[in-house]
Amino acid sequence: MTVEKPQEMTGDTNSDGFLTNKDVHRIKHPSLDTNDSSSSRYSVDSQKSRIGPPPGTYVIKLPKDQIYRVPPPENAHRYEYLSRRKTNKSCCRRCLCYSLSALLIIIVLAAIAFGFFYLVYQPHKPQFSVSGVSVTGINLTSSSPFSPVIRIKLRSQNVKGKLGLIYEKGNEADVFFNGTKLGNGEFTAFKQPAGNVTVIVTVLKGSSVKLKSSSRKELTESQKKGKVPFGLRIKAPVKFKVGSVTTWTMTITVDCKITVDKLTASATVKTENCETGLSLL
Repeated sequence: MTVEKPQEMTGDTNSDGFLTNKDVHRIKHPSLDTNDSSSSRYSVDSQKSRIGPPPGTYVIKLPKDQIYRVPPPENAHRYEYLSRRKTNKSCCRRCLCYSLSALLIIIVLAAIAFGFFYLVYQPHKPQFSVSGVSVTGINLTSSSPFSPVIRIKLRSQNVKGKLGLIYEKGNEADVFFNGTKLGNGEFTAFKQPAGNVTVIVTVLKGSSVKLKSSSRKELTESQKKGKVPFGLRIKAPVKFKVGSVTTWTMTITVDCKITVDKLTASATVKTENCETGLSLL
């Protein structure tokens, strides 16, 4: 293979060693016809590309979004602080979102479980009634305070559904006349299977009870008529049980309106009406 030596370029040059414009058209490639105008243009373009642009200062323009700024040294610590705070905020926001999502899932699952439990086992409120009342210690012939002792016999019915009941300790029972508390006490804890009727007895005691003159007069008149009204309020913690599974502690409230014929140990219940409420929390 033969390598042909290129023709030397001759002509005037400027002070930087570059050819002047008037001599560029003289440069020709040895393999091209000198009479061909297209070859001349090719030769000139080739020579220009080999020569390259003259040295100098150039201005390069970049789009605004491609310019990256570096904070000055005095603001470097502030830049680091703001960057770190943004990261901490993102982490806290992410943790909060995860916590709320988990809480929502737990609530939904609990609601589904409770709905299934209710449909299958049909939990219900037990029914209560007062079957006996005995009153001692109330003296209406004197205006001095008295200390009554009221014995209540309560009948609890768990006759429907498939669930047993567990009455826990910590219940409260109060007896009232015309808004004045005459005594208080509690029932013993007990278990009541499904379909069971249980009779429980408690003694409610008061100490140094003083009635207003109007209430004392009303109580005296009620005894003369043979219709003495009392109010009984019970609040008891209870759990439902099916098999070996026991629910969380709920609260049963019982409000009874009772009428007895007299204020003695042999009193007879004339009327009674009890309403039961169940709180799931």
